[in-house]
Order: sequence, then structure tokens, then C-alpha cells
Amino acid sequence: MYSKIEALLKKINEYPPLTEGEMLRLREEFIISFTYHSNAIEGNTLTLQETALVLQERITIAQKPLKEHLEAIGHKEAFNYIVELVPQETPLCERTIKEVHSLVLMDRPQDKGTYKRIPVTIQGAVKMLPEPHQVPLLMEQLLEEYRQYDEMHLIEKVALFHLKFEEIHPFVDGNGRTGRLLLNFELMKEGYPPINIKFQDRRKYYDCFTDYLLKDTPEAMTELIAGYVEEELERYLSIVQTANQLSEMDIER
Repeated sequence: MYSKIEALLKKINEYPPLTEGEMLRLREEFIISFTYHSNAIEGNTLTLQETALVLQERITIAQKPLKEHLEAIGHKEAFNYIVELVPQETPLCERTIKEVHSLVLMDRPQDKGTYKRIPVTIQGAVKMLPEPHQVPLLMEQLLEEYRQYDEMHLIEKVALFHLKFEEIHPFVDGNGRTGRLLLNFELMKEGYPPINIKFQDRRKYYDCFTDYLLKDTPEAMTELIAGYVEEELERYLSIVQTANQLSEMDIER
């Protein structure tokens, strides 16, 4: 499953890197798309174009609630926050998780960055969520387990962490968005591109959680994430190849 991904990474590294300006532009485009899809999965009704207007121009969209505007802005700030942490190789820890959540839930100042204090249910879930008093210990155990996944490939590690994080559902709201940001944080620290789980794939994404809870295997989520990583690497390789071809043409002229 991972041989093609590793080959794509190797191929990309054979090319000169893109300029800082080019990387910034690609990141901004990714943030808009990632924010739109991640928020849409959770019920935000801003369109992709509206999300771009909110994030780039800070335009208020008529007929759309302030909450949805703040969700877009908070998600972008949370992504920029983890991007800043990547070069520092900041370990995944409770503090980082809570700080990411604080940005995601910027519209809920009393709930952001704190574990849930009331029971939370998910309609149609195949398993009951842990009670609030169980969350601190479960999160401590999850982080300790994650540090011991040494023999797993990174993609399998982050898939399993994501599944278990969402199974704990530590916050009163914002768990999905926070979980997908943390997933990308861990991918980027190891040189992989961030992935963007699409709104149109939400049923397949949800099925991965059901599959894990029923079969106790992360295989479905691992395959989903691996597919997205491969897709992003192929897209980036195409961009890098085109950029270098244009540079070679300029030199020949």
C-alpha cells in the first residue's frame, strides 16, 4: 500500500523545491478547500466560494450565521497554527490538542480548549461515547499508546489515532475538525502533504469509523488516508514537474 507513496515522495525530492511564494500560494489554496470540506462535513453551509470570500476578503455572507463565518476563520487559524509547529517538531500532546481546539471553537469561548463536562451522544452511533469523567484518563492513555506505535507505518499510526480520538470525542463540539487537523499535523511533521477529506466522501469516511468499532481494525481508515496522501503527492509532483519544465524553457531562451 505504501510503496507508491514512498516512490512519489522520493521523486518529488529529486526536483528543486518551489519558491517560498509558490508554496505560500499553494498553502492558501489548500486552506480554503480544507476549511470548506472539513466544516461542511460538520454541517457548515458556507459554499467553497463563500468560504474563500470569508477567508481571503473577510466578507460577510448575507443570510449565513455569524457562527459559520467564525468556524471558517477559526479553522484557518488552527491550520496556520499547526503549520508553525511543524518545523519545531512539536510532539503531539494534550496542550497542543487543546490549543488547536481553542482555535477551532473560537465562536464558543466557554467551551474551547476544555474537555466536555456533559454527556455527548452521536445519533446512530454503534457505540456509546465515554462519560465526561473518563475523558482525561482516556486521552492520557491514547497519547501514551500513540508514542508506542513505533512498528507501524505513519499512515497506519495516524489512522488509528484519529479513530480512537473520535471514539473518545473529548470535547463538547469541534471533535471532527480538531481530529482532522491533528491528523494533518502528524503527516506534515514527517514530510507528507496534508490531506483534505472531501465532503462528498463523508459517507465513506463515516463508514471507516463504523468499520473500526465493529471489527476493531483501522484498515478502512488507513486505506482512505493512504488514498488521499497518494492523491496529494501525485498532484504536487505534477505541479513541481511543470514548474521545473518552465524554468528549463526560460533558461533555453
